[in-house]
Amino acid sequence: MPGVESLISLSFGGAIGLMFLMLGCALPIYNQYWPLFVLFFYILSPIPYCIARRLVDDTDAMSNACKELAIFLTTGIVVSAFGLPIVFARANLIEWGACALVLTGNTVIFATILGFFLVFGSNDDFSWQQW
Repeated sequence: MPGVESLISLSFGGAIGLMFLMLGCALPIYNQYWPLFVLFFYILSPIPYCIARRLVDDTDAMSNACKELAIFLTTGIVVSAFGLPIVFARANLIEWGACALVLTGNTVIFATILGFFLVFGSNDDFSWQQW
């Protein structure tokens, strides 16, 4: 079982990513809260992979279509999370500086989500019911 250090570093990464997102929204020079819509993508991104891991047993060495579809859907969600602030900036709903802060927050948050799955999902005795 991974230690407390990994859990603390993942929570620190999540806090830093959310700080960048909030700075992109709440700084007085930006003062637009449209970028908060990327929170939906943060919530949706691990769901397809979690469902696929639950449905698929890893006994075969061949690639599984369910897992491949889950990775494809997760990739689409992550790309959409990076595209939404750019679309907002091109439509002049937010400033380009706010877009850069949100994209930085996206990078940190999705790296934290990936780190969670790498650290806590690698053990065979790991149970999702602990969370």
